[in-house]
Amino acid sequence: MGFAHHHHGQPDGQTPPLHDNYGPEARYAVQREAELPTTRWEAEVERGLRLGLPGADSIVDRRIPTFSRGELPHFAGINTFLKAPYVEDVTTCGEYDVAVLGAPFDGGTTYRPGTRFGPQGIRKISALYGPYSFELGVDLRESITIADLGDIFTIPANIEKTFDQISKAVGHVYASGAFPVVLGGDHSIGYPTVRGVAEHLSGNLGIIHFDRHVDTQETDLDERMHTTPWFHATDIPNVPPKNLVQIGIGGWQAPRPGVKVGRERGTTIMTVTDCVEMGIEAAAEKALEVAWDGAEAVWLSFDVDCLDAAFVPGTGWPEPGGFLPREVLKFIQLIAERPLAGIEVVECSPPYDNAEITSLIATRVICDTLGCLVRAGHLPGRKP
Repeated sequence: MGFAHHHHGQPDGQTPPLHDNYGPEARYAVQREAELPTTRWEAEVERGLRLGLPGADSIVDRRIPTFSRGELPHFAGINTFLKAPYVEDVTTCGEYDVAVLGAPFDGGTTYRPGTRFGPQGIRKISALYGPYSFELGVDLRESITIADLGDIFTIPANIEKTFDQISKAVGHVYASGAFPVVLGGDHSIGYPTVRGVAEHLSGNLGIIHFDRHVDTQETDLDERMHTTPWFHATDIPNVPPKNLVQIGIGGWQAPRPGVKVGRERGTTIMTVTDCVEMGIEAAAEKALEVAWDGAEAVWLSFDVDCLDAAFVPGTGWPEPGGFLPREVLKFIQLIAERPLAGIEVVECSPPYDNAEITSLIATRVICDTLGCLVRAGHLPGRKP
């Protein structure tokens, strides 16, 4: 893909009329691209030349620097999420619309470990993506600012101290006004991430949880593990269990103690079959209705194993019969038509991955969430 192919839009603002052979979505996408600005792309090019030296004399495209300083080439550079700037001073995260932070922890894992490498894997393959989505008609670079804060200092041998670190980190980002994007990590982090947000709310927090597993039992192997986050999250006074909606649950890995807790607490479960048979649009509408009922904000917790095992080999508890990627992405796009408090993507285990496809779907879920929040006008978002 040549350098010039990333320079979108018509500089003179004039576009020829569109023919009638496009599909409806394609027509919208092609028309929308012409309306997107290129201001920040041009600034990135200028910065690259200033910081990375103008290219060698043989380079015809004079926008190419000697040292890679930006999106291109996709295979070059030091990985941050979407090649966003690495912000070492986390006290400045509120200056950005979105703050990405890793929670590299798999001490809550009850079968096969490896999710401590999830943030690395997601960041690495995210370099494959540019900031522009054709179908969504959104260019993240032109509409929001994203910072990568690096990783939380987790404590490998101590799950409770790690929880405290995660709650402090996520709470710091949320309180700053930046939109937190948490790269997990196993699903035990769902409890401390929710705790970090809930303490900064005056009202209730709802949870939309994509998973094949309920994760609602009190303990597992005598500890608070990745099978237990929602028991403890819904013990937080302003995180009522009635606002927990769990999407995709099913298969042979749903422990009965967790099912019992959900039944007793009145949480909501929607299986893959429920969602597919009622239709993704109706399922998303129901999920939003439940999560937002009397809530001030909603947290999105996405476990990659909600997808069929064929699409997510790099996870700790793969289960056949899950969602197809296009079903999940449509669902996510509909969820993000309402504002979100933040998102975590968990259970991505690169040591088990094939061709980085699990890390890729994790990246895509985040990008689609951000893009739809932008398209719906929720990003840039609130400031404290």
